[in-house]
Amino acid sequence: MRYNQFAHIKTSLKNKLAELNQIHYVDQAMLHATPTKLWLQLVEKAFPQALSLAAKKQKTAALLADETTPLTDYVKKADVNIQAFYNVGLQLLGFEPEKDFSLSDPLEAIKKSNLSYQEQLSTKEDVLSAWYDLLCTHTTSGQTLLDKLASLGYFKPFFGNVSGPLFFNGKAQPIFDTNKLIREVVYVESDLDTDKDGQRDLLKVEIIRPEESSSGLKVPVVYTASPYNQGTNDIDGQKMMHNMNTTLTHKKPSDTNYAAIEYRAKSSVPPVPRSITRETTIAEESFGREFSYTLNDYLLARGFAAVYSAGIGTLDSDGVRTCGSPAETAAAVAVIEWLNGTRIAFTNKTDGAAISAWWCNKNIAMTGKSYLGTLATAAATTGVTGLKTIISEAAISSWYDYYRDGGLVVAPGGFPGEDADVLTMECFSRKKQAADYLKVKDIFKKQLADITGGQDRSTGNYNTFWDARNYLKNISKIKADIIMVHGLNDWNVKPRNVFNLWQSLKHVPVTSKLILHQGQHIYINNMRSLDFNDMMNLWLSFKLYNIDNHAKDVLPDVLVQDNVTPETWNSFTDWIAPQHNVEKLCLRPHELVSSKLEPAEGAANFQDKLPSADFEYYQKHLNIWMKDLLSPDHSPLKHNRLLFRTAAMDKDKIIQGEPEVTMNVATNKNHGMLSFMLIDYGTARRLGSIPTTLERKGLNYGFQWREDDLVEFSLAEKTPWKMISKGHINLQNRHSNWKNDELQPNSFYTINTKLQPTFYHLPKGHHLGLIIYATDMGMTVRANEDLAYSIKLADSCLKLNFI
Repeated sequence: MRYNQFAHIKTSLKNKLAELNQIHYVDQAMLHATPTKLWLQLVEKAFPQALSLAAKKQKTAALLADETTPLTDYVKKADVNIQAFYNVGLQLLGFEPEKDFSLSDPLEAIKKSNLSYQEQLSTKEDVLSAWYDLLCTHTTSGQTLLDKLASLGYFKPFFGNVSGPLFFNGKAQPIFDTNKLIREVVYVESDLDTDKDGQRDLLKVEIIRPEESSSGLKVPVVYTASPYNQGTNDIDGQKMMHNMNTTLTHKKPSDTNYAAIEYRAKSSVPPVPRSITRETTIAEESFGREFSYTLNDYLLARGFAAVYSAGIGTLDSDGVRTCGSPAETAAAVAVIEWLNGTRIAFTNKTDGAAISAWWCNKNIAMTGKSYLGTLATAAATTGVTGLKTIISEAAISSWYDYYRDGGLVVAPGGFPGEDADVLTMECFSRKKQAADYLKVKDIFKKQLADITGGQDRSTGNYNTFWDARNYLKNISKIKADIIMVHGLNDWNVKPRNVFNLWQSLKHVPVTSKLILHQGQHIYINNMRSLDFNDMMNLWLSFKLYNIDNHAKDVLPDVLVQDNVTPETWNSFTDWIAPQHNVEKLCLRPHELVSSKLEPAEGAANFQDKLPSADFEYYQKHLNIWMKDLLSPDHSPLKHNRLLFRTAAMDKDKIIQGEPEVTMNVATNKNHGMLSFMLIDYGTARRLGSIPTTLERKGLNYGFQWREDDLVEFSLAEKTPWKMISKGHINLQNRHSNWKNDELQPNSFYTINTKLQPTFYHLPKGHHLGLIIYATDMGMTVRANEDLAYSIKLADSCLKLNFI
């Protein structure tokens, strides 16, 4: 086990004592005790579930201070020292003596696990300082010791007796009674009329807030805009999946420039606002279990309100779905405007009773993964007042980069055949209410047809439809600080989305932080090796409660999970280091060699067509297709791809940013595409593709509150290779994604394209491989056409950023 705590603030003894007193862990009487007696009293308070002194003594008697002596006996004959203190401390953190650590040398395990410790322990002040740090140290269950005590009822005496949040080590503590959370529903009036009924669309909003917010406490909000929140139409979406077995066609050459396809919002006058018949502070509707995010659950016990809204076209809201359009952004922003006090909401959809977010301190953050993080990014690009920060996880920054690549229709990994119209239908939960759906059935049918036409699967080009869904265009408007979280193995929302956002934010005067993990399309707030919840607590305490906890400086600018060594997270200043080496690797037959060597003359050839039986088989067995494509020896696909490999690496290297390929290519038709994979070749145990569950419901987010599974990436069985990155390009989009270039059969053309960004630790002794192929069974269209390709080796290369 190795722990990485980036939210543990080092502070002065004075501050430590003040905070220990503030959470009622020490009092004046304890400060007059001897160091040893003080230590025993501190340990006894670590058992809040023990409600009597006898019960506490029973718990402490179960702890060993050394190899043979229980703590209660030890303090009668010996003084506290480093060894005894950390023997007890490790047991409180959940480590087992002689299994996880040696009672004769506890510091060895502490150092190995990367836990903090104090080297001197002789005075009362030393004991208190070390105990403060122990409370901030992570247990084997991936939370701080103080969080563990909270889950056992330590803060229960605070329930109902708080005037505001309580902060310890810069982070809000779970002092709010989650059994008394208020749940209510309001309907925010937007400026939209997407269902064309002559009235402004009302948006259902679900609110969960501390009881204390009804008696004067103003609380901030973590807001999650989730189109999935009110249910999905999975069967309807599945029926709409597009056929991927279609032919790539020749596109008529064009001189289209960006100005011709640029999206320009049309001005429109919204319907008049609804009349307000009365004003109230009491909601008329509640709800049961929300479609929650566990980070929000964690924060609910700590003095934050959680707000959820599914947006236009969802169950109980007005309007129709649009998938990523400016109207969706406006709907997400409307909720923020209600929270900041500049927009109206109603207690129901009929009688005009207006209600404000009178309990909100007007500081708002947005949270969530995938579509949820996407809408957070979209809202941030409007510069809306009150949105102080977003935590965008696995978020789309441009919808073209989600459903397209280089002038090609390219499906998100795992969802071949999905497109914007399919996702629109899946999220149109308003369809679940028969009478309500009847009112908008025809307008939604037309809307869906417009989306199908606008997404243009025939060319795969970037057009006005996609430009309207490109949030990067409005980066300059962002005022909210941004934390971005993304998986380097996420082939659903591919890494280009976060890389482009990160690069664009360098020109905007906001604070931005980046966390890159080795996962696919996942949340990481329940991983044992990283204190993600603590980090976000520190950040949101700073941004929403204005606590001076130095979060901007404490949290790393770029944090990357290593792909070789488990449970290892490293800090960097940028995705691409200011001092990096650009290496150009040239193509020789089957080899990638340094550009300092003479390039090989001649051409390498491959074909795209497969035997019909193989074509059908690979579509149903993508893992086997991948295995055969990557196999360097005796591959059934050796004629359907080109493979080039370097010599073994003479030292460890890190690849950063976008691998770039330049190819001089010809094909036998007037249309064609190239796909590329960058591969790490070398037999090794690698991190599994998904985290391993270490403990079911191992994370407790408060006292008798919600839980989450504790997970971690672990080393899997040995594999001979690992895909690092991939990319695709239509040979008719050599210069831009919106302009069609000519393509004559059997004529050579130079293409230059960038693969998906990466941050990859390539170990010494491994080989770097580049695979060139055409049809990607899991992502591109696949016609099994008789296409043949030729690559001029002398004019082709791979460029990489190394550190």
